[in-house]
Amino acid sequence: MKLYYVYIMASKSKVLYIGVTNDLRRRVYEHKHHLIKGFTDRYEVTKLVYYEETRDVKEAIRREKQIKGWLREKKKSLVRSMNPTWRDLARDWF
Repeated sequence: MKLYYVYIMASKSKVLYIGVTNDLRRRVYEHKHHLIKGFTDRYEVTKLVYYEETRDVKEAIRREKQIKGWLREKKKSLVRSMNPTWRDLARDWF
């Protein structure tokens, strides 16, 4: 059964990006290497700071929209709940 991921990427200055994917490693690689032009490329959003997984694609999309709707402070609290030091969770992947 396939897994889906809701994830949060951050820049050094803590600009946040929330996304959903079915391949977290590939998607993080794309962010880190600026392969997709747009927001994350423009703001240097390259650190994976939070993720959660589910087997239900509809749940992943619902959760992404939920988190995107939160105020910035609540998003930061979510990151700190899993990753208090905001380290790059994918720093050793590539």
